[in-house]
Amino acid sequence: MSPVPAPILRALSLTDPSKVSLSTSGLGSGFTSTGAIRALVPTDNGTEEERRYFFKTSNNGKAAEEMFRGEYESLNAIAGSVPGFCPRALAWGALDEGSSRPKKFFLATEFLDLSGAMGRTTGDETTPTTLAHRLGKLHTTPAPADPETGRRRFGFPVPTFCGDTKQPNHFSDSWADFYANERLLRILATSEERNGRDPQLRNLVEKTAHSVVPRLLGDDHLGYNSRGEGERIVPVVVHGDLWSGNADCGRIVGGRDDKPADVVYDPSACYGHSEFDLGIMHMFGGFSPRFFDQYHRVVPKTEPVEEYNDRVELYEL
Repeated sequence: MSPVPAPILRALSLTDPSKVSLSTSGLGSGFTSTGAIRALVPTDNGTEEERRYFFKTSNNGKAAEEMFRGEYESLNAIAGSVPGFCPRALAWGALDEGSSRPKKFFLATEFLDLSGAMGRTTGDETTPTTLAHRLGKLHTTPAPADPETGRRRFGFPVPTFCGDTKQPNHFSDSWADFYANERLLRILATSEERNGRDPQLRNLVEKTAHSVVPRLLGDDHLGYNSRGEGERIVPVVVHGDLWSGNADCGRIVGGRDDKPADVVYDPSACYGHSEFDLGIMHMFGGFSPRFFDQYHRVVPKTEPVEEYNDRVELYEL
């Protein structure tokens, strides 16, 4: 067993290193190193209880700092809207605290036990443990108001990462503007930085951002039926990277649920349109038609309903 780094011990208020152990067995991640912590901590009645934590570390400097801060805020935004739907983030910070330019960072969260759980729980949208119920609740809970303006806006307080692609998430009052600028054109710019400029690709993305996005997602269109009846969409917390590998059945150790329930993790959240998550879910598969039927009983398809499939394809970009 390796010793738990001191900055993580302090962040979790674990004062006796002799009663803390670290394991990396069976854990892994594409972009970070991961591990689990077990600790015996004193209780109010003079005994000790075991607590478990999950953590990630990365040596990737500024990118690691921004990535872990973004995941910290993303996890807590989801858990704040639907408690128990994902692990709460507990702390993040530098591992090399004495350095003027830290390169090593960590993120510590509640421990999500997936052992023995296969697939997702059974039931329908009325069953509180199911993905349809929990995702539906997340997507029907209005995002918090922007503290600077007092309005619910599209965006997120900090940058997030989808894989290793940074998303600045600048706030906007328009969902169409946010999706065009902070997703499509931002990813195009990142592609050009890494791979060089491709005029044909830029032309296609710009046409999509400036023509298709306003047509399908425009503020005076999205949310209204063919007779002009309806209202503008309200920002909600979206997971942002909800493919089937980021959803499972499990139990947050020490959390509110004694039995396994459907959970999500590794989010790249923002305040956006609920259907945004459905793009990745449809694109990568792993979610049955039955799930979408159940989900849409909680979250009806946004008007114009006849453009639903077009919007989902747009979000797959």
